[in-house]
Amino acid sequence: MKVEMFDFDLPEELIAQVPLEDRSSSRLMVLNKRTGALRHETFSHVIDYLNPGDCLVLNDTKVLPARLFGTKKDTGAKVEVLLLKQVNGDRWETLVKPAKRVKIGTEIIFGDGQLKAVCTGMEEHGGRLFEFQYDGIFYEILDALGKMPLPPYIKEQLEDQDRYQTVYARERGSAAAPTAGLHFTNDMIEKIKEKGVHVTFITLHVGLGTFRPVSAESVEDHDMHAEFYRMSEETASLLNDVKKSGGRIISVGTTSTRTLETIASANDGLFKPGSGWTDIFIFPGYKFQAIDGLITNFHLPMSTLIMLVSALAGREHVLHAYNTAVQEKYRFFSFGDAMLVL
Repeated sequence: MKVEMFDFDLPEELIAQVPLEDRSSSRLMVLNKRTGALRHETFSHVIDYLNPGDCLVLNDTKVLPARLFGTKKDTGAKVEVLLLKQVNGDRWETLVKPAKRVKIGTEIIFGDGQLKAVCTGMEEHGGRLFEFQYDGIFYEILDALGKMPLPPYIKEQLEDQDRYQTVYARERGSAAAPTAGLHFTNDMIEKIKEKGVHVTFITLHVGLGTFRPVSAESVEDHDMHAEFYRMSEETASLLNDVKKSGGRIISVGTTSTRTLETIASANDGLFKPGSGWTDIFIFPGYKFQAIDGLITNFHLPMSTLIMLVSALAGREHVLHAYNTAVQEKYRFFSFGDAMLVL
């Protein structure tokens, strides 16, 4: 299957640069995965498509202010470091710009020396391993020195850092936001619960895969980067009960989907508590075992994310929906509008 089969024409002006003031006022396209029929709503009306007994699954990962700006100790040259994954203790996998300036043994100073890092390894994909040194609490220092790691297609500065966090974010460790969840407000979540819809949480820390384009010509040749996930006993039990009683499981975001499908596919369609690493790649031909529906944003052409949505709703239906979104001037990507696939 050729990667170019998932291409579409996207005018640059449709890439949302800033979030809307009201999270739930984004537009919502509703796609019938069987017929391809489309409806146009406001995101706050997503509740109308949820039934009592359904379960909404949210990713509660919290984005680290993971973009650090420092200088090389020996030359004073400026270096940007993006934290991707905590390997162990104070050792982190990172992306560095410009990478050519950083070799094993390079020491970088951040702030007024509050934080220091020594390069201890070089990765195949161009990343670097760093050992961090500091006095105090690492995450407090990161909060003071770090910036939100906004995607490269967002050129505007984010005035309110919390707008790149979901209202339910609590488990620190992500290099990017699970952006489908940015549309929810606390009030919306309460109204969804009041309707008799279950709401539960899983964790998947978004990592390097978010920043990697598909470079292979064939979909089957692309390798996904592994990301850490966790599911609690309470969530696993609830999801099994919902499935047994005939309720629908609706994942919020491709990250939630990948976590749920990883667990269900390893357990004959059931959910079991635990944690681990997933590099699952979902594209057309995949047989879903966990989810019945998906809330997601509008994604990049030829990305693994549009491939996942196409696996659920069919490539032709999804590309028709995307071309309609372009015609109707929907807003795309992290701060853009949403799609509900049912």
